[in-house]
Amino acid sequence: MDSRLEREITYLKGVGPKKAEIFKKVGVETVYDLLQYCPRDYIDLSEPAAVADVRPNEEEPYSVRVRLVKKLPVARVRKGLTISKAVFTDDTADITVTLFNQEYTFSNMQEEKQYVLYGKVTGNMLRPEMNSPMIFAGDSEDLIVPVYPLTEGLTQQFVRKEVKAALDLLGGDSPDIMPQYLLDKIKLPSLKYAWENVHFPRSVYSAVEARRRLIFDEFFIYSLAIAYRRSTSDEMSDHVMKRYSMKPFKEILPFEMTEAQMKAAADCGRDMMSGHRMNRLIQGDVGSGKTVVAACIAYYAFKNGYQSCLMAPTEILAAQHYETFRKYLEPFGAKVCLLSGGLRPKQKKEILAGIADGSYDVAVGTHALFYGDVQFKDLALVITDEQHRFGVEQRRKLSSKGRNPHTVVMSATPIPRTLALMLYGDLQVSVINELPSGRKPVQTYAVSGKMRERAYGFVKKQLDAGHQGFIVCPAVEESELDIKNAKTYYEELSRGAFADYKLGLLYGKMTAADKQAVMDAFKEGTIDLLVSTTVVEVGVDVPNATVMVVENADRFGLSQLHQLRGRVGRGGDEAFCVLITDNTSPENVKRMKAISGTNDGFKVAEEDLRLRGPGDFFGTNQHGLPAFKIADLTRDIELLERAQKLSAMVIEEDPALIGSKNRDLSSLVQALLRRGAEIS
Repeated sequence: MDSRLEREITYLKGVGPKKAEIFKKVGVETVYDLLQYCPRDYIDLSEPAAVADVRPNEEEPYSVRVRLVKKLPVARVRKGLTISKAVFTDDTADITVTLFNQEYTFSNMQEEKQYVLYGKVTGNMLRPEMNSPMIFAGDSEDLIVPVYPLTEGLTQQFVRKEVKAALDLLGGDSPDIMPQYLLDKIKLPSLKYAWENVHFPRSVYSAVEARRRLIFDEFFIYSLAIAYRRSTSDEMSDHVMKRYSMKPFKEILPFEMTEAQMKAAADCGRDMMSGHRMNRLIQGDVGSGKTVVAACIAYYAFKNGYQSCLMAPTEILAAQHYETFRKYLEPFGAKVCLLSGGLRPKQKKEILAGIADGSYDVAVGTHALFYGDVQFKDLALVITDEQHRFGVEQRRKLSSKGRNPHTVVMSATPIPRTLALMLYGDLQVSVINELPSGRKPVQTYAVSGKMRERAYGFVKKQLDAGHQGFIVCPAVEESELDIKNAKTYYEELSRGAFADYKLGLLYGKMTAADKQAVMDAFKEGTIDLLVSTTVVEVGVDVPNATVMVVENADRFGLSQLHQLRGRVGRGGDEAFCVLITDNTSPENVKRMKAISGTNDGFKVAEEDLRLRGPGDFFGTNQHGLPAFKIADLTRDIELLERAQKLSAMVIEEDPALIGSKNRDLSSLVQALLRRGAEIS
């Protein structure tokens, strides 16, 4: 990169150590960082209103081009507070401006000189006023003024001044980080144009085009860093496995694995035999059978004499995986243990000892697996279920329990392709895109609260036919909001509409033992209808459940609703999901139509991302998505896709970024990696 861009911000006149520390708070440390520090908005002064046409006390601010007629004496109200007033005109009407504690600005204003004022208009039609407006020289060529995100100690004027100094430093030979062979492909403005027009735009169009170039660059460098890491992280494995036939494992199953399941298992087996460390994502829709694939590769590790572990996000899901692994692995002599937070001290001590001395071949658990007191004898395979629910550091801690173990990430949350590349760009991917034979799509209906009694009647028919069901609520305790909460709803239903049926209650804050007792009762059929919060969203497998009612469905994301309805119909019977919502907003109507119209989780996810944006997509702060400064993962999806394609092309031609034409790109990628960007 051009050495001028790499200079510290203190190189610019007016930026001393104190200002540099303030700039650092907003991520600006070098000249390059400052030029990349984009405005959050713009003020358009190109079409000022006539003073006679302004309407006082409206929400929107006005810009007016006026002449200073008269400065009134400064009033000193009390110590530390001055009020300065001036009268302006544009010959259609006068407007009075009041400034608070701005004596310097006021003293520099000259009568009969032209100014552009920008601010909210108060007063009335006869006497319009502006309090503390932004004031610009009338002859200024900057008619579209940037508004920067600030922190204490920075002002708009100061940032604009330093950006201008940075552009002057570069002069006419402003460098471009993008090599010419890529500039010819992206068909976007040069970086010089982008920097000039994002900070000092000539028009609204030029500001938009400038931002597009900088957004593309931000996506491109991040995508390139992911692709670079993937191309250079082909680590040798400490656990090279021998080939073993999967036939005995498949024969013990009470069903036939789908082609997609067998391919995913084969992908993992090939990785573990390759001599390189496996780093693979197994992604499949709700109910596609990822757990069986996990058990299959754990079997493979066991046959090779190694330990495996599987980490799940909830104790309910961990317990369920434990039972599945026991059923499919113990017939071969493998010993499986469950490590969760609800164990008694004596139980935990015994399990920890067994993991440490190798008595247990497979450990299943929650986040308790990565605590310091958990030591494995020879951990060769780490499987993480629903990875986005764990922080990056948690996943690293779990992998550190072994000597460079093979890793598999499983996700039942369908993730749009573009986000998957952001989250899992350095992983090989296996997609399970088939449902087990006999599985039928869940029929989904969205209705208003007026249909609740009819929905109850439909649920009763399913229960009377010997099936079971769920009623899901968004809250546990009573709330000021008009939403159903699980505890109160459970009591109402137990005494009222479902008094003749056996009901259970399940929510997140119950003790592990109580949760397990409820789930065991539900699985055994002693509970007909389970009233629950979203704790049942992931992994709960009760094949006899065929109906679900979701209250206040508008309070859930589409992907979450898709996960919830995946809890019914797992036994092959026809299944139903009723979404109850009284929210008739156009957006919610679209959402309900989207979820009712398809059982394809990936289509649901694309629509969910479009409607809610990535910030709310996962319903968790630990999803690992990068925090872009300029780009928006929803709005700028087209630029993201272009950036990802181009970065893949660059890495295919130059995997280590050592070519001379990619020198600047390499330095930016290395800088991003050094800053600890969360490229998971």
